[in-house]
Amino acid sequence: QVQLVESGGGLVQAGGSLTLSCAASGSTFSINAIAWYRQAPGKQRELVAYISSAGSTHYVDSVKGRFTISRDNAKNTVYLQMNSLKSEDTAVYYCNAGRFEQSYGVYYGMDYWGKGTLVTVSS
Repeated sequence: QVQLVESGGGLVQAGGSLTLSCAASGSTFSINAIAWYRQAPGKQRELVAYISSAGSTHYVDSVKGRFTISRDNAKNTVYLQMNSLKSEDTAVYYCNAGRFEQSYGVYYGMDYWGKGTLVTVSS
């Protein structure tokens, strides 16, 4: 089992910044990548970004150039730096653990989720 705990959400004005953290613990040997998803009210959960243990990253088009995902392997923690926030970034952000298959360039999420952290961007 892998446990994930998110932190760092809050209320911010449009154009502002926030940094989310996801701390992983437990059987982390079974995973090699961490992803951030988000779910806005009335919408489906969507993948925002992921990072592999080797540093490969991927971003959804809507956040490219604004969000940066990074990791501290020594702390088993992944960060999501969010800049130039927009009202449409308002959502609950969830951390997910899984595996990244380098040969296919695909992230496979496993059923390990954090409880989520709310990000509210006011316009």
